[in-house]
Amino acid sequence: MNRRTIITAGLVAAAMLSLAGSAVAQTSQEKALVDAAKARGAVGEQADGYLGFVAASDDAALKAAVAAINAARATYYRRLAAQRGVTEQVVGEATALQLLRDKVKTGEYHRTADGEWRRK
Repeated sequence: MNRRTIITAGLVAAAMLSLAGSAVAQTSQEKALVDAAKARGAVGEQADGYLGFVAASDDAALKAAVAAINAARATYYRRLAAQRGVTEQVVGEATALQLLRDKVKTGEYHRTADGEWRRK
């Protein structure tokens, strides 16, 4: 097991504990909009730890909700990366792995590192 693997494993655990709690601020309305969009296949989790649109959307409220959640995630990733001495990319990717394993539901989409959207 190399140093990056060990750091990544620790980041995953820390990131998920915080993402499950209040570290990534989002309103209940933003969460509801995004959860509904995930269920219908319009939004998914990406390999970089951020939300993305599976298909283009004209829904301004949904776009704003995704942007707000992604901004909160970016702030969190920066803070955790600085604490752990790694890059934000490492934190985001580690979080994405955990989200895919534990939070993305069957039938929802996730985007792989090569940019392909896949249904879980």
